[in-house]
Amino acid sequence: DRQRLQCLNERREGSGATVFRAWEERRDRAQFVESDDDEELLFNIPFTGSVKLKGVIVMGEDDGTHPAEMRLFRNIPHMSFDDTGREPEQTFSLSRDPLGELEYPTKIARFSNVYHLSMHFPKNFGAETTKIFYIGLKGEWTEAHRHEVTICNYEASANPADHKLEQITPQTHFIS
Repeated sequence: DRQRLQCLNERREGSGATVFRAWEERRDRAQFVESDDDEELLFNIPFTGSVKLKGVIVMGEDDGTHPAEMRLFRNIPHMSFDDTGREPEQTFSLSRDPLGELEYPTKIARFSNVYHLSMHFPKNFGAETTKIFYIGLKGEWTEAHRHEVTICNYEASANPADHKLEQITPQTHFIS
């Protein structure tokens, strides 16, 4: 859901959403996100359905601004930098990848039913800011199942007046 995608600590407002684009457009270096105050970036990515995430590609510059570590969290909407202290689902040590050729495989068992993904980039290779040109997510999307509210009434004990049956007629048999 690119309309609700959120990037925290981005220098230019809305630039975080531009790095999520089609595979064919990954080499477009005009669109990128750069961190503002320090090297940390945090993406909150809501999906319109359920996703089985199989891999991630992160493309940066071939210098110190390329992210050095990526931490993935699943199903924590509106995550902030205060929440990044918790244990991630998976952590990756990244290599410099200026061409977007390296794919980092995820633990599919942990990322099989994802409706919200948070990507935290805590550090880079030594520069003041972090710069990312492309993030690719590989996986399978399925439509979300909406669970409607169901109102049920349960009887603690049956009320015979509610359960009249016409076919049973009481008969009395006397044996003499």
